[in-house]
Amino acid sequence: MRIYIDTSVVGGYYDKEFDTATKDFFSEVEKKKITLVVSDLLEAELTRAPEHVREYLDRYFEDQIERVELTKEATELADKYIAEGVVGKTSRADCQHIAIATLNKVDVLVSWNFKHIVNLKRIRGYNSVNLRLGYAMLEIRTPKEIIEL
Repeated sequence: MRIYIDTSVVGGYYDKEFDTATKDFFSEVEKKKITLVVSDLLEAELTRAPEHVREYLDRYFEDQIERVELTKEATELADKYIAEGVVGKTSRADCQHIAIATLNKVDVLVSWNFKHIVNLKRIRGYNSVNLRLGYAMLEIRTPKEIIEL
């Protein structure tokens, strides 16, 4: 499975509320059941994190990580989510993660961001825009939901 992760998943490894499920999720990566899809946006966001969080993804081999970029098309799609009122302007980075995952046709986007990403109303909004613009629907889940499959 190709799974796009946002910054909250990396941070979740060190968060008492989310660490158990996050560690179980990354265990599936180590078993090569999951290929992490990681964007340059995530890597840019991690530069503001503590060193141990920034360096977390370094433990994985290149064949376990697929790197993707925030393109002009992804930026435009993210702006469309905002224009359609799925979320406000302050959630632009979250929209960019959704757009990158959509355009790269991942199996699932995984996040611990319940306010702007893993939220039924938001998921319906993102997918409504995607469908109207000819893109596929995006599956959005938490790491806990992935390991329970």
